[in-house]
Amino acid sequence: MRAIQVARPGDPCELVERPLTECQPAAFSRRNLLLGGAAFMAASISRHQSATAAVRNEAIAQPSDYAVLGRLEVRIANLGLRDGYGLGLETERGIIDVSATANALGLACPSDMDELLQNGRGAELRALIAAIADRPQAAVIVSKEKVSFAPLVTRPEKIICVGFNYRQHAEETQTPIPVVPALFNKYNNALNRHGGEIKLPTHVDDRFDYETELVIVIGRECFNVSESEALDYVAGYATGNDFSARRLQTATTQFMAGKTCNGFAPVGPWLVTRARVPDPNRLGLKTWVNGALRQDSNTSDMIFDCRKLISFASSLMTLKPGDLLFTGTPQGVIFGERKPLEQRRWLRAGDEVVSLLEGLGDLRVMLV
Repeated sequence: MRAIQVARPGDPCELVERPLTECQPAAFSRRNLLLGGAAFMAASISRHQSATAAVRNEAIAQPSDYAVLGRLEVRIANLGLRDGYGLGLETERGIIDVSATANALGLACPSDMDELLQNGRGAELRALIAAIADRPQAAVIVSKEKVSFAPLVTRPEKIICVGFNYRQHAEETQTPIPVVPALFNKYNNALNRHGGEIKLPTHVDDRFDYETELVIVIGRECFNVSESEALDYVAGYATGNDFSARRLQTATTQFMAGKTCNGFAPVGPWLVTRARVPDPNRLGLKTWVNGALRQDSNTSDMIFDCRKLISFASSLMTLKPGDLLFTGTPQGVIFGERKPLEQRRWLRAGDEVVSLLEGLGDLRVMLV
């Protein structure tokens, strides 16, 4: 059977969406989709039944294997459906509706991203991918243009953010280089989605700004982990925008008021699993406002890299599956411009902000 190649970091299709007729059959390369994939039987009816039973038993035998998800080489979306949320798997030809496909195959699957992460149901997703490889005609595919993306997660226990974590950003804002990560937080009300809107709270502020950031998605519970082991606890990575209201942020020494207004934490559209991101501190990062490039940097400029951030945060608190860690933004924000505050062109209603992390996909929001 002809394999559909899953998009990989750096592929041209990162920024080019392709139309697709709904509900087309899909085929997969097991080597691309299963890290160290098992040798499943060829797709005759009897052999498919044996393979399906085997992968179903494997999922049942490992109901809470939190390490499985990070080892899969996939990009996963949290989708907004009529009756709630659902998972989508990216392919070249569109997005597999995980729930509909699992139902067609008679397999269990997590209902959304939070259930996948928080309940350690990666083995079920792996079993579904293996079953699709044997019965590609059962895959229900929807075009990217016809899906509605949801926030990547909707009920994390924690949303942790890091301030002034890029050297050039600290320099442009004339901030001393931190000696430890400067942590602050957002709340779940701030979560937003790819293609979403941010309603600007103009009754409390008028200086709105973007901050494109790499977001770490925790995959396994961890406390006080070493830097050398820190990435083992990651499920994957995503593009985020630490949207900010600068008057509120700088009104006191605490950032929170300017960071956690409704919709101020867009994340998505993809959870890109750890296996597909060999080095999270070697990723290009860009931001466009109304088509004009405003940030162009690389995560290699972080003061505290991803390993250090996870290790430090976990020394203070237990990190749980599904927790988000915004890792800071580089230079190029409005807040860092060298001109009087009142002369700067702050974001306003009608602006479109596009954030991009290399290999993780572009995150678009409209301001209203």
